[in-house]
Amino acid sequence: MIKNNILNRGIPISISLKPTLEAENIRPQVTQNKKRLLTIALLAILIAICISFIARFLMDFLYFVTNVSFYGKASFDYVTPANNSLGLWVIIIPAIGGLIVGIMALYGSKAIRGHGIPEAMEQILTNQSKIKPTITYLKPISSAIAIGTGGPFGAEGPIIATGGALGSTLGQVMKITHNERKILLASGATAGMAAIFGTPIAAIFLAIELLLFEFSPRSLIPVALACITGTAGHHFLFSSGPVFPIDHLIAIPSNKALLVYSALGIVIGFFSVFVTKIVYLIEDGFEKLPIHWMWWPAIGGLCVGVVGYFSPRTLGVGYENITDVLSGSLPMKVVLGLCFLKFISWAIALGSGTSGGTLAPLLTIGGATGILLGNLVLDFFPDSGITLSLAALVAMSAIFAGASRALLTSIIFALEVTGQSNALLPVLAGCLGSYIVSFFIMENTIMTEKITRRGVKTPDSYEPDILETISVGSVMQENGLVLSDENTIMEVRGWLEKESDYNSNYFIIVNNKSEFKGIISSSNLFSNHHEPDKLVGDLIKRNNVSIRIDNSLRTAVELMASENIDLLPVISKENIIIGILSYKDIISAYKSDIDNFVKKQSSISLKRNGLKILVRGNQLINLITMRKDK
Repeated sequence: MIKNNILNRGIPISISLKPTLEAENIRPQVTQNKKRLLTIALLAILIAICISFIARFLMDFLYFVTNVSFYGKASFDYVTPANNSLGLWVIIIPAIGGLIVGIMALYGSKAIRGHGIPEAMEQILTNQSKIKPTITYLKPISSAIAIGTGGPFGAEGPIIATGGALGSTLGQVMKITHNERKILLASGATAGMAAIFGTPIAAIFLAIELLLFEFSPRSLIPVALACITGTAGHHFLFSSGPVFPIDHLIAIPSNKALLVYSALGIVIGFFSVFVTKIVYLIEDGFEKLPIHWMWWPAIGGLCVGVVGYFSPRTLGVGYENITDVLSGSLPMKVVLGLCFLKFISWAIALGSGTSGGTLAPLLTIGGATGILLGNLVLDFFPDSGITLSLAALVAMSAIFAGASRALLTSIIFALEVTGQSNALLPVLAGCLGSYIVSFFIMENTIMTEKITRRGVKTPDSYEPDILETISVGSVMQENGLVLSDENTIMEVRGWLEKESDYNSNYFIIVNNKSEFKGIISSSNLFSNHHEPDKLVGDLIKRNNVSIRIDNSLRTAVELMASENIDLLPVISKENIIIGILSYKDIISAYKSDIDNFVKKQSSISLKRNGLKILVRGNQLINLITMRKDK
């Protein structure tokens, strides 16, 4: 029963708890609008179509810059800088490209520096997903120049950043919410990845693990449609087969081989930590240079050119290197170059602030490392059952899982780019081993270290909203304070002055039929501007807000925030008050759920049915108490 000592002229107000009441949307703005979701989904598809053509332009422009820089011809045909015949002049080409990027960053936008994903994450977390529109064209152009002149990067990072900028720009032009803008940003970014690699599922998981930080229909549907559209663009503008095909079918590995691949993943996990630390150590070194940051990409490009002179395969995007590594037939000298020299070249260039992606270099370095470790295993354990191709695939996916901690993305990506479904178990084992090592050793990842240093905290868990899982009926108070609309202000004030436990800022008003009428504030009730004989029902000015018993606490919190109140009446379908919900009840429920993670207690007692277990020193003694028959 709600208190009967309330001022309602002696009319009892009873409550009846009805958990089967029909759910009802309280306010449209606090519930998911399906029509609005459809609009955002259509916008995501439109962005994906645009980013697919931008991806094609990026690759064509990249090939054009490569042809001009290393072969002196104006052509859009695919070509790799590894076959150049420039001799020592090859050292200068990446430095020129770095200088151009530095100038573009200085006079265009500093945001074009870096590998794309961390910058998108920062805008999502700190700037309401607002990216400068200029990034839409500055990022792909600067990246094409950097990579086309020999920069050891992948094209996926720039196109992810470009897609994110395009989605964000459209979201800034249109009148939408910040969360909807975040969804469009993630849709554009992941559609760009799908357009380059043709990996829709991996792109969806990339959005969940690194950009959205949520898993809900309102975000999943637009992002999934954008990724499917981007993949269709890949098939239409690039090719329909796997990006990194393996010329033979990978057989299902034995249990012994799975054990080796698991150990390989653990080793790669330590290597991914080392790679991440070295990249940011080099970046810190550039920060200490006594010259303007505009010159840093040129210095990094000079180092790239020196390494490229000795190992031409380290120059450029190098997607063909990944395919060759997966074949397992590269000469050991080339594998060593891709493992160590590619790493040195990429780490210095990335640390210098050049524009380019990290995924392709990590795959190349990881795959080459997998070949080296696979050969080592076969030398000592020739009957281990592993193959070099699968060792390379496991290692390349594991290094990305360890460096980025995007576990699901790494696993699915390896399967989609190769089309080898039999590799699922070893890839899963390897990625999980690397992920565990990275999680326990490294506080931040290659994606979050930079923005963490700027004071930006990135989410590391994707748990369901606690308040969404708790219903109003499970925490509301059946006893509470309500006022009759027929009481005068003087009567109410006099009664409240005698009520020692009164501490509410708001009061719920009902009529003589116990029907909810509205809410008034204590400041309004005790205002000196009212006549003492005025009825409290006449003080109601607020919106007639209430909540149902089967609504979630999240709905209640959103309603409290929108109306700036700290309690709500819980009403039935007949508009009868059946309880009261205050912010204290919500906090208590939240604290109770937190205890599930921090409070330790046993659920099953070891003292049962006459069995007692005692421990003395290192000796376990079982004492059975005999029961006498009655």
